Amino acid sequence: MRPFATGLRALLFVLVLAAAGSGAGTASAADIRVITSGAFTEAYKKLVPLYEAATGNKVTSAFGASVGNAPDSIPSRLGRGETFDVLILSDAGLEAMVKEGRIQPGSRVDLALSQIGAAVKKGTPKPDISTVEALKKTLMEAKSVAWSASASGVYLSEVLWPKLGVAEQMAKTGKKILSERVGAVVARGDAELGFQQVSELIYFKELDFIGTLPEAVQQTIHFSAGLGKDAQNVEAAKQLVRFLSSPAVADIVRATGLDPVKK
Repeated sequence: MRPFATGLRALLFVLVLAAAGSGAGTASAADIRVITSGAFTEAYKKLVPLYEAATGNKVTSAFGASVGNAPDSIPSRLGRGETFDVLILSDAGLEAMVKEGRIQPGSRVDLALSQIGAAVKKGTPKPDISTVEALKKTLMEAKSVAWSASASGVYLSEVLWPKLGVAEQMAKTGKKILSERVGAVVARGDAELGFQQVSELIYFKELDFIGTLPEAVQQTIHFSAGLGKDAQNVEAAKQLVRFLSSPAVADIVRATGLDPVKK
């Protein structure tokens, strides 16, 4: 489907929601505070302007990693007392926050599935990661490897590297990237090889995307939305989440390197 046609379809969907009296498009427009983690960011940036144009609601956005203690990570921001109507992050991170009482129980809505991929700087050799053995060989031979401090990076450093027997080598040649996208680090030449969610790598024009992890060692993560425990604009927040998870916007989400959750 052409992007213009997809955008119109998304707009029509929001207008239907507004007409249904779900809290948007009213005389007093709502201000919805949202924080989203990296994997859903590109889809979010494309969809929110459509939502705002159709409803008159304003979405105030913040961005941070699903997990970790970086100053701008979602857990750190919540720990400092910041509040949000909608939080979008990895399912494991979201469920942890439900248990901590930071997200309303029962409010989770799955938006998309994300996989981990790898990229190198454009014009440099493209290593083989198509099989588990090839991936291990590439990691052992790479001069420098970068991965994120968020959900995918936790899996890589705590699960996959030990499983492949490369943890000792990664301690020498690898680095976890805080508060920055791995693609930016690879693009400027500070790492030879970078791993992160596909949706966070493919939009860098300075990179060559070399593929996803082999299926046998891939981690597929749900990125999900939940309502903050102190959400102020609950009905408008619910409407926004319905929009972000609607089949009407699936083509836009898919174009950013994610797999929309089937309804």
